[in-house]
Amino acid sequence: MPLSDDQPHTRTRLPVDEQPSAPATARQSRPLRTLLTVLVVVTLLVVAISIANRGKPGPGNNGGSADRAAPTAGTGAGPAPSGDQPVGTTANGIASGFPHSDQGAQSAAANYAVAIGSADMFRTDSRHTIVATIADPGSAGALQSRLDQGFSPETAARFGVDAQGRPPKGLTFVSRTIPVGTRTNGYTPESVKVDVWCTGLFGLAGERSTKPVSEEWFTLNLSLRWTGTDWKLTDYSRAAGPAPIPPDQQAATAEEITGAVEQFGGFRYAR
Repeated sequence: MPLSDDQPHTRTRLPVDEQPSAPATARQSRPLRTLLTVLVVVTLLVVAISIANRGKPGPGNNGGSADRAAPTAGTGAGPAPSGDQPVGTTANGIASGFPHSDQGAQSAAANYAVAIGSADMFRTDSRHTIVATIADPGSAGALQSRLDQGFSPETAARFGVDAQGRPPKGLTFVSRTIPVGTRTNGYTPESVKVDVWCTGLFGLAGERSTKPVSEEWFTLNLSLRWTGTDWKLTDYSRAAGPAPIPPDQQAATAEEITGAVEQFGGFRYAR
């Protein structure tokens, strides 16, 4: 017969080894999951730290591989190429607006060397335009007089052109100056002297040329003054060399030289 609710209840206790096992398993699964979570987090932290430290220099290392590969004075290669960003303005085809700095003065001197050594200097009108563009206003008159004398009709004749720089019919006149390097002497924010080591190509290209295009090495010594907006030329001089030993290389034909001069343009410089 069924027992009524008001009758006393009886609790039965089993021996310890006979207790049900399910509750114990549930209690033990939580620490196991916690341990696995901790191990995963630690592993991820170790991997992240290893990746972060991979690019850092170790003890005694002065920088990354790019720094180690950069040339230094001890390599015997001389000063590494350097310079501010190239200027973005020109005046009469000549770069202008150079930075007010040592390297800005070197950039100006390299560009002015190209202009002074160009074929345009053999024509009176273009020579005067070049001088007006690159010269300091206070020195322009004296520079103009010197350059007019330097590019006299007698000088032009020695190069095989007439008084206005025109070559004989069928020939191409070549006069190009290519800066190889620059250095400054006595830089101040107001003035500086810059030496521009150059190589140059001069002569008449063509089948019947009696003055074939040849190479020459020289150094231009340019004095510059800061005018408040740009570096401008105040004086110049020219010295021979230093010239390297010419290579054992076959000279190009007159036709090849003519084609190269007509197809390859010159450069502005901005070291």
